[in-house]
Amino acid sequence: MSTPTTPDAGTHNRATPRGLFSYRPYWARRFGVAPVLPTTRAEMDALGWDSCDVILVTGDAYVDHPSFGMALIGRLLEAHGFRVGILDQPDVRNPESFLALGKPNLFLGVTAGNMDSMVNRYTSDKKIRSDDAYTPGAEAGLRPDRAVTVYAACARKAFPGTPLVIGGIEASLRRIAHYDYWADRVHRSVLIDTKADLLIYGNAERAIVELAHRLAAGTFIADIRDLRGTAHVRPLRDFTEIDSTTIDAPGKLAPPVDPYAMSPERDTAACATGEAPSSPGPLVQLRARKAPDRASSVIRMPSFEQVAADPALYAHASRILHLESNPGNARALVQRHGKYDVWLNPPPIPLTTEEMDTLYDLPFSRVPHPRHGDAKIPAYEMIKFSVTILRGCFGGCSFCSITEHEGRVIQSRSEKSILGEIERIRDTTPGFTGNISDLGGPTANMYRLACKSRTIEAACRKPSCVYPDICDNLGTDHAPLVSLYRKARAIKGVKRIFIASGVRYDLAVRSPEWIKELAQHHTGGYLKIAPEHTEDGPLAHMMKPGIGAYDRFKALFDRYSAEAGKEQYLIPYFIAGHPGTTDEDMLNLALWLKRNGFRPDQVQAFLPGPMASATAMYHTGLNPLKSIKAREPVHVVKGLERRRLHKAFLRYHDPANWPVLREALQRMGRTDLIGGGKDKLVPAWQPAPHAGVRGRGRMQPGVALTQHTGLPPLPHGAKSRRGRR
Repeated sequence: MSTPTTPDAGTHNRATPRGLFSYRPYWARRFGVAPVLPTTRAEMDALGWDSCDVILVTGDAYVDHPSFGMALIGRLLEAHGFRVGILDQPDVRNPESFLALGKPNLFLGVTAGNMDSMVNRYTSDKKIRSDDAYTPGAEAGLRPDRAVTVYAACARKAFPGTPLVIGGIEASLRRIAHYDYWADRVHRSVLIDTKADLLIYGNAERAIVELAHRLAAGTFIADIRDLRGTAHVRPLRDFTEIDSTTIDAPGKLAPPVDPYAMSPERDTAACATGEAPSSPGPLVQLRARKAPDRASSVIRMPSFEQVAADPALYAHASRILHLESNPGNARALVQRHGKYDVWLNPPPIPLTTEEMDTLYDLPFSRVPHPRHGDAKIPAYEMIKFSVTILRGCFGGCSFCSITEHEGRVIQSRSEKSILGEIERIRDTTPGFTGNISDLGGPTANMYRLACKSRTIEAACRKPSCVYPDICDNLGTDHAPLVSLYRKARAIKGVKRIFIASGVRYDLAVRSPEWIKELAQHHTGGYLKIAPEHTEDGPLAHMMKPGIGAYDRFKALFDRYSAEAGKEQYLIPYFIAGHPGTTDEDMLNLALWLKRNGFRPDQVQAFLPGPMASATAMYHTGLNPLKSIKAREPVHVVKGLERRRLHKAFLRYHDPANWPVLREALQRMGRTDLIGGGKDKLVPAWQPAPHAGVRGRGRMQPGVALTQHTGLPPLPHGAKSRRGRR
């Protein structure tokens, strides 16, 4: 393998990255902007192209909308002058489908699409889904399982020797050795399986633009090893190696040294390792000797073979990965896979507001490619009138992949850019009737929220800015968001603006004015919200706030709804079977639901996605949110029967679940909850099956999908704006 490039050649050590749009455009810019990026040779001919510079292979149908990753990256590369073609949902059984655009001049980019292909294909019970929201007509089965690996193999066969780059959420969350829920074992890095030249993880814009320009300048891809936000295979050279066990000991070893302590005040800071050190001794000793230079050091993770064989080492590796996720202080990581080293460069530097504006102002047509005709693409139908206003999430929920993929630093667009996009939707998007379906992102109310100190932000290693409580250094002012809402509503031709993104209610209660704005202008009867659980045990393992924060938010939401003369309701979402959840926890949640008059229909069971901290808990039975040396056990719900029981508690009102709930209550010594009356969970009698009961997981006709018992049921088949939230 080639020798690594020097630091000056790339962005690995660049404190201030090169501007995303500061490059000299590639010569092919003379061809101008394509109405849509081509998917066939005929479309290339119509544009006057003899070849593509970059071809993007994706598991989603091509929709030229900034919410679809292949369109965002494709239009960005086009803005830099490159000719970009799209192969959407190619037929892996037909090699000719990968030859449709010919050989690219620079590289092939492969992604599974906006969703992980396994999550897209299978439920949390590992059952095959009957539809695919990212496919015309919602047709299932048009993308293969483990799509990145399959597409990469087909691309290699079609164009041997052409640089191959993988990315998107599926590749991003599989960049190191990871537990695979569907195979129930630890898998190797997807880099090893695909033999890709480069993996781009997280937000790919900076890396993909610099990669394209350097390849166009004649640099071999084997020599491009210093881009932030990328992973690759190479031998270790010219770097100081740090054993990961010196950062967090995975066993009963000496107290772990914190090599990142910045000052005496940080000696007891939870942002160092997740808990206070047992004594100041090791830290004092560390400051007495010189630490290795951050730019020239790499953390050696336990190897694939080690984490596959030892659950404690897997939990340790997961913890190290999450501790080393801040772009301001993260070091490179390396993990051995057999005779190869998989190398992870530090995360990408977040985009500036100006860069976000220019990116989202690119000339998207905002409609599916014409080749899809009139076929409905459900994912597009959901977001075609929505606007992304931010990226990232500092919530750090242990079950969520947003932080691992997009990062915890919030990247916000300007008011001008957002309002301009609303006007473009009004003027150019077919079918617009005046309603904007969402102004949001991963979280609705993190717009322009950030650490009060850039110095502290760059040094912090906490996985969450809001757990166990909101950090004193976090700005929580929602005034810019309130201002944005009011200006957006004032745009001529806009009737209503709904907020469909998730609400972080513990932040919202710090800004009652925002809750008032949300309740009185941006809620359509129901507002979905996700407390996830009521009990402290599960919530601690989820890194979510206590149910008291939900109660405070509800009180304000109800008050402001009443002031506006609106009858509106919160619809709370909960997770069944999350690590750290006992049968007693689910029973208490069911009792809370009944006391508060909730009868959920659609319930959510924990799905262990790759790389999440909660997945490490599920696989290992240990808690990586704390030092692994403590070997803190985590109660894990495994097996179909236990998982179904926890879901049954959420749907306590469904007669199909009563037998299993009665059996569980008897086993738990809670027969006092069986019988008639409001204080009981399930009745002692069982109704005979009849045509009105649809079976497990369903409700009788006439009951809304998610019904609050304070509302009358909708007529069967009737539609209402209630379901919007």
